[in-house]
Amino acid sequence: MSGLASWSKDPLDFTLFEELSSLPSHQKAKMLVLLASIFVVHIATVIMLFVSTIANVWMVFNNGTGSVGLWKNCTSTAGCTDSLSYGGEDALKAVQAFMILSIIFSVISLVVFVFQLFTMEKGNRFFLSGATMLLCWLCILVGASIYTHHYADYADGPQSHQGYSFILTWICFCFSFIIGILYLVLRKK
Repeated sequence: MSGLASWSKDPLDFTLFEELSSLPSHQKAKMLVLLASIFVVHIATVIMLFVSTIANVWMVFNNGTGSVGLWKNCTSTAGCTDSLSYGGEDALKAVQAFMILSIIFSVISLVVFVFQLFTMEKGNRFFLSGATMLLCWLCILVGASIYTHHYADYADGPQSHQGYSFILTWICFCFSFIIGILYLVLRKK
């Protein structure tokens, strides 16, 4: 028991729970709600990034005959095929690469956040998580911007409009920026 007591008094072992125990109860509740909310939004962003990158619904044909994504062309008659009319273009490969990088950076940021939550000292807390999430934000920005510039007016076939994958990507863009900034702000507290 004395070994545990001496361990918890070591200034290098200062953790979130020790910090929270020194706060008044209403501040503890606010801090825990804030941390839980950021964690939930981060998880939702990771899931939406996976869905938007994997699903083949970046463009939907107005007549309901199919959709086009980053990986496949899906029609109601032939199913999904790998034959994208613009599949060999470097711009599409860049979009694919940046969307995959955004998923990787978002997952890394989430793991780093959980790690830092329990191990880092006060003052250094969420800087690395915020920087990694802002890299995710930058990858989403570049990938979605390239897609918007090159393929938003995709006119090969019937008239089309943006699908839910495209919209989810821009929602993830907003969430990743907010989360990244919140991590950096929380670092200062």
